[in-house]
Amino acid sequence: MRRTQCRFMWWVGALLLAGCAVATPPSRLSQYVAPVVADESASPGLPVQRPLRTALVVLADRSAQEAAPGLPEEAQARLAEALRGQVNRGFPIAIERVVNLGEIPVGAPLPNWIDLAGQQGVDFVLVVILSSTEQEYPVSLFLGWTTHLQPGFRRDNWSLAEAAFLDGRTGRQLLRAEGRAMATLDSPTAPGISQWYPVIYLRPQNPERRIWPPSYEGAPVTLRVVSMEQAATRLAGNLQRAWVEQRELELAALPGP
Repeated sequence: MRRTQCRFMWWVGALLLAGCAVATPPSRLSQYVAPVVADESASPGLPVQRPLRTALVVLADRSAQEAAPGLPEEAQARLAEALRGQVNRGFPIAIERVVNLGEIPVGAPLPNWIDLAGQQGVDFVLVVILSSTEQEYPVSLFLGWTTHLQPGFRRDNWSLAEAAFLDGRTGRQLLRAEGRAMATLDSPTAPGISQWYPVIYLRPQNPERRIWPPSYEGAPVTLRVVSMEQAATRLAGNLQRAWVEQRELELAALPGP
């Protein structure tokens, strides 16, 4: 009976974490890209010419409550290059340029996407917004995974990668998608238990996988990098699915023979 109760409580906790991950952090894309308006519904759909010469623009947003610190510049650059490779493999989109804008301060003027497309010599712009939130709370950690409780802390990170595919001549939004991910960092109150902690879990999607940060002090940074990499990978897959679904809708709307 006790084992059944524990299993039930574990599933309840996983569902609660999944529910939080759906809503956190809130979308930030509309602050940087104008939404599709009603009178655009009759305008041409996805482009048919090939290749779709595109610039990938990546920037970070930290305007949400409980926003986590942004990724280090080098880590964000690596993530942008990885995303470039994933998009180029699964789409007719050909990313020719990567522009890493870092973090735009609140109140600063936003980029003009039409001007940016012209400056980069491309026809389209794929704008990607990175954001994440964190919270930390006390927990009891097991040494050896089974016995000897040790006081510690758990840090939850929710990461969101959002993308909008824009026409570089008009700035019109052609497609959008997002990818969300969550990871947690368990750290003991007293350092020095390096054989077990600190450790990062990909909760709730892969709770059995453990990732050990290279250093105790840098563990929170590793947490953010791991979580955002997961979100970016999901973004690439969701963007591809959104492309296919949009194309199928357009084909279905064509008049019959």
